[in-house]
Amino acid sequence: MMKVGDKVTFEGCDARQKFFGNHTGSTDKLVVGEQYEVSFVEVHSWHTKVFLKGFKGSFNSVCFKEG
Repeated sequence: MMKVGDKVTFEGCDARQKFFGNHTGSTDKLVVGEQYEVSFVEVHSWHTKVFLKGFKGSFNSVCFKEG
């Protein structure tokens, strides 16, 4: 499970993944294959919102790989 301070690699998102759970972050500013630092994690019953250091809004955790 992702936690604050973890490095995650952006793997891309399709439209359903991007908006499931009302995520507010813009994936347009993320680069596939780049690593980002997790600043906050919000776990829900069907999805997990990930907040990244230096970015506004939340992202769907399925769009990232840990490490």
